[in-house]
Amino acid sequence: MTYDQAIKRIEQIVRELEQTEALSVSEYKKKATEARELLSFCESQLVELERDLTEQS
Repeated sequence: MTYDQAIKRIEQIVRELEQTEALSVSEYKKKATEARELLSFCESQLVELERDLTEQS
């Protein structure tokens, strides 16, 4: 998965949470867990990019 794909999926999850009237606790937890994992992935990608840029300068 790429950073851009992860961001798009996070945006999709947010839309789903905003548009859904009633989610079960288990569905909400599933979506929140997926979003948290994707955010962690994106953060690691940004940290890696920052490290690469620092090393190049």
